[in-house]
Amino acid sequence: MLGKTDVKLVFSKNLKYQLNKKGLNQTDMARDLNIPETTVSNWMKASTYPRPDKLQLMADYFKIKRSDLTEEQPTNLIEMQPNFVKIPILGTIACGEPILAEQNVESYMYEFADLLPAGNIFALVAKGDSMEPTIPDGSKVLIREQSEVEYGEIAAVLVNGDTEATLKRVKKQGDTIFLMPDNPKHEPYIVNENNPAKIIGKAVSFKVTL
Repeated sequence: MLGKTDVKLVFSKNLKYQLNKKGLNQTDMARDLNIPETTVSNWMKASTYPRPDKLQLMADYFKIKRSDLTEEQPTNLIEMQPNFVKIPILGTIACGEPILAEQNVESYMYEFADLLPAGNIFALVAKGDSMEPTIPDGSKVLIREQSEVEYGEIAAVLVNGDTEATLKRVKKQGDTIFLMPDNPKHEPYIVNENNPAKIIGKAVSFKVTL
């Protein structure tokens, strides 16, 4: 019989699997189910265990049985399939660490390998409306890690002391680099000594989260 700690760990593992399987993160679920994100975060860290009504709410959300969340499950079959690639979804970037360092990874999603370009691929969740209508708020954007992009391409760029990743079009006029939003309500970000920026990758596709 599982102890209290083991029950929490099993649930945490199953919850992460279900989120990853659907390409969601804890913020998505907390918003959709109207549950405080700190509560979901504690479940993910195996610090606390949900009440029965919340277990049923999540089972209905994922369209699974409650036992799929509460009981030990077989090895994650999707990870064993060669045509799927596990892609890290990055949260806040740890300053000075490699982009794909474990502490930067918030969750994972899965994509068909045949649909992905070569290279290191990671994902970011678009926050805000600065790239609308091209990339709606909440979309999961696939990024190929690279330090340069062509004029007018959308890039993931580190700003604010290399801790925040933003999505913008990269344009250049003379020696000046502009990070341009697609939404005209937002101002361009002008790269200079006072506003440094670092390109970390090129946006190759995105998925709208409904």
